[in-house]
Amino acid sequence: MSKDDILESYLNTIYFGRGSYGIQTASEVYFGKSVSKLSVSQAAILASILRSPGYYDPSYSKDNATRLKARWQYVIDGMVSQEWLTKDEAAKLSYPIIRDRVTSGALAGPKGYVMSWVVHELTKLGFSEAQLQTGGYVIKTTLEKKNQEAAVKAMDTRGPKKAPDSFHAALVSIRPGTGEVVAMYGGKDYLVTQLNGATQSITQAGSSFKPFALVAALEQGIPLTSIWSGKSPQVFDDVGKPYPVFNYSNEQEGDINLLAATAHSINTIFVPLGIKAGLENVVDVARRAGIPNTVALMPTPSISLGVASPHVIDMASAYATFAANGTYATPYIIKEVLGSNKGVLYEGKIQAQQAFQPDVMADVTYALQQVTKYGTGGAAASGVNRPVAGKTGTTTDNASAWFNGYTPEFATTVAMFRDDATQSLNGIGGNYTFTGGTFPAQVWNSYTKLAQKGMPATSFPEPANVGGSEPVSYLDAVPTLDPALAGKYESGATKKKKLAAKQ
Repeated sequence: MSKDDILESYLNTIYFGRGSYGIQTASEVYFGKSVSKLSVSQAAILASILRSPGYYDPSYSKDNATRLKARWQYVIDGMVSQEWLTKDEAAKLSYPIIRDRVTSGALAGPKGYVMSWVVHELTKLGFSEAQLQTGGYVIKTTLEKKNQEAAVKAMDTRGPKKAPDSFHAALVSIRPGTGEVVAMYGGKDYLVTQLNGATQSITQAGSSFKPFALVAALEQGIPLTSIWSGKSPQVFDDVGKPYPVFNYSNEQEGDINLLAATAHSINTIFVPLGIKAGLENVVDVARRAGIPNTVALMPTPSISLGVASPHVIDMASAYATFAANGTYATPYIIKEVLGSNKGVLYEGKIQAQQAFQPDVMADVTYALQQVTKYGTGGAAASGVNRPVAGKTGTTTDNASAWFNGYTPEFATTVAMFRDDATQSLNGIGGNYTFTGGTFPAQVWNSYTKLAQKGMPATSFPEPANVGGSEPVSYLDAVPTLDPALAGKYESGATKKKKLAAKQ
């Protein structure tokens, strides 16, 4: 590289303060214009601040303002001594007006969530705020420009329009087998709310958790060809108390195999499946896949229906484990930190381990492909033109909605929810019934098509037929209680009417 190339690379990545990395962003933040339109005086300001943004940014203190003015004069004098300016030209220059420090230039929109999480991760690694502000570090992340732009565009174009302020949408995309976070969308505008929907918010996972029960069952030798009862309702024992389970809209599915039950997300099959496989085993599978200990998981019959409340990044990590044929990799975003002298201060490393047998993962992926081909996740795979596996998730009364899916290259989770977990998403964006198969799947679809445009299509492993390929009855595998104990099925709309009548 020539000296000019090195200087260009440096100016395009170095931190200028106010959350701005690179001279173009800094030009917009400090002066509200493109770098190509800067005056000599304005360019000298950026050259001055570059030395130590926290020490020279005039918006922090009067002392900083005094120091910056002196530094600016030093830069101008240096330009004269280098004969880049004549003395007469320098004498005609006036000290420029600098914009007040506002967060809108640095943190407005979706990028603020990414930047705040990067800072959070750096502080976890031991870097202080003072070091980050004044150390002149170059921070390299795992984010891919194409993927990040795809995430923002997908949310903008395929997410619901005119959503209430209480509505949140988030996306995390991870490279399977490495844990590299290649895209993150934590919200629409960091200035409106600083809670990152991708890494900080939690919401019930719903049927997104069903694959954990599926994995536990396969590990116990229960095959995809096993036959279960899909009638609704069914009542199961929960430590001496009746636990009634209804299918979505109380649909009656009859006796079907586990493969079809996965495609159509049948509640009354996945609850006994989890019980038969062992509820402790279901919890263990979730942990091994990537759900951290900070997310409370209880070995109760409802675990398979996703009553737990994980972060979006947790679910993306878990599905990345499936996509990587059972290899769990810790998610990370900091690839490298370079000091002011370009020495490497930190280098991110892949932390991976085999969590599941590849044969089990092959069957899970095969089952989750049926979800996008014939089941609740059809909107996710439309027009993608490559293999897609995934699972929808919709909670009680449609309070949150998820789509978790993967190709061999990327595992991506999209979730939508409200501030109040008791409030339904129904009606938002014109969707009377808001499920994981609607907006979340549509956003996932748009993101994947944009992020993988031009990439060759690759294949998933063939199913391994763990437990056998012949039908085997599990109709009486788990005892049920009197269905009369379930009471009458009520839709969310009916419940709302009753509540309104009481009020």
